[in-house]
Amino acid sequence: MSTDPYNTHSGHRRLDGLVSWHADWSGLRVAVLGLGVTGFAAADTLAELGADVLVVAGNAPDDRARLLGVIGAGLVQADLSEVPAELEAHRPELIVVSPGFHPDHPLLLWAAASGVPVWGDIELAWRLRDKVGAPAEWILVTGTNGKTTTVQLTATILAAAGHRVAPCGNIGVPVLDAVRDPLGWDVLVVELSSYQLHHLPRTGPGALVPWASVCLNIADDHLDWHGSAAAYREAKATVYANTKIACVYNKDDEATRTMVEDAEVREGARAIGFGLSVPGPSDLGVVDGILCDRAFLEDRFDTAIELTTVPELRVRGLAAAHLVADILAASALARSFDVDPLIIHDVLETFRLDEHRIEIVADAAGVRWIDDSKATNPHAADASLAAFDSVVWLVGGLLKGVDIDHLVQTHVPRLRGAVIIGTDRDVLRAAFQRHAPGLPVFEIDAADTGQVMPNAVAAAAGIAESGDVVLLAPAAASMDQFSDYAARGRLFAEAVHDYLGGEADGETAPGPNA
Repeated sequence: MSTDPYNTHSGHRRLDGLVSWHADWSGLRVAVLGLGVTGFAAADTLAELGADVLVVAGNAPDDRARLLGVIGAGLVQADLSEVPAELEAHRPELIVVSPGFHPDHPLLLWAAASGVPVWGDIELAWRLRDKVGAPAEWILVTGTNGKTTTVQLTATILAAAGHRVAPCGNIGVPVLDAVRDPLGWDVLVVELSSYQLHHLPRTGPGALVPWASVCLNIADDHLDWHGSAAAYREAKATVYANTKIACVYNKDDEATRTMVEDAEVREGARAIGFGLSVPGPSDLGVVDGILCDRAFLEDRFDTAIELTTVPELRVRGLAAAHLVADILAASALARSFDVDPLIIHDVLETFRLDEHRIEIVADAAGVRWIDDSKATNPHAADASLAAFDSVVWLVGGLLKGVDIDHLVQTHVPRLRGAVIIGTDRDVLRAAFQRHAPGLPVFEIDAADTGQVMPNAVAAAAGIAESGDVVLLAPAAASMDQFSDYAARGRLFAEAVHDYLGGEADGETAPGPNA
């Protein structure tokens, strides 16, 4: 008689065979950790497959909790600092974890000790990708910053070329919802966070085999989740595993080149570099203000294909260095799918960034107010600050364990002043005192979150002069004072418009100290 209460050996054998929507998933005991968008998509999918699903969550939104009963899944809502008895009684053969659960979470430690396999939603979606006809090809996008812009642009270009394409993953649409679309897709452009990559196997039946992949850049982030910079980078490197056609990397970020060099890929996969300098024969880059492709053409040693120009991008507000890099990366991914360069050019004539990504909120008295609330880490804020010459910087929030000192030191020469928001203010205050003791720096008391942005905007207006940019680029997460980065950006914009009244967007406005 087996002494293994979870019968993990036979369970693992069964899981190895579950590599198709049309396999027998019926009766498989699965625990889904978390009931956010990802967790609900996993529970809904597994219930549709006939699995015995139990969702375990610390918080369960009422609408999703009600729907679990409709689809036939169970729910345990409990303090997850210890293993709920209901989870143990369920005796799961598989756990599907939502991205928010740290690797050292008590439930994941219990799963490891019990021999229960843990999948993320991305592995589950890959195994189920054949629900509707021939499986779509997958293009994977990760990086510390620029993921969403690159995913959206790549998908827009592919759609303009006539492909049925879905941007999905960490961008907000669960991959599991995409693979279940009844009409099917030609290609999925999948944004992957380091959390999702952490749970992806590089070998075995659940390993992804993407068409193309890119890590846009790497800077320390989410160290509180991964435990170390090395672990974070190792998770990101998983994006290149088993790539078939193109491993796209950032020539200006040596870490991404190393990832490609170390990756185990399919025979014939090419390394394609992108960067802001003159491109080599397998690169995309910039020559005299022209974005060029020297990778996807026959005579790439002697010629190049023009995609667009920096002046054309400037008209669209897309000429900041980090945006040009994202455009080159997206172009490389699209070109790997044999998209005509003229289509890329035409798409870039109409493409718009999402809200809260270097978005001009107002322009009054020669001062531009810009919302880059999506700059949730120092790397993103660094790129945002570098795009402007004279800045009043709104900075702060949850720093997630990363070092802010170098960012402050680097950009002191371009700062007119700074306004510190958020709860992690001590570190920022100390950095400004070290590197810019004479700089006007204001702190906004976090006690009344409803007044954070009105007070911050008023303080910034008191510093700004004609020709300046007031830039919300917090270099930090938002959840200390706001529900998310979008809410932070929206409240910033509202506060700016309330402060300026009808004086924005070209109308005459009084001076900042009037």
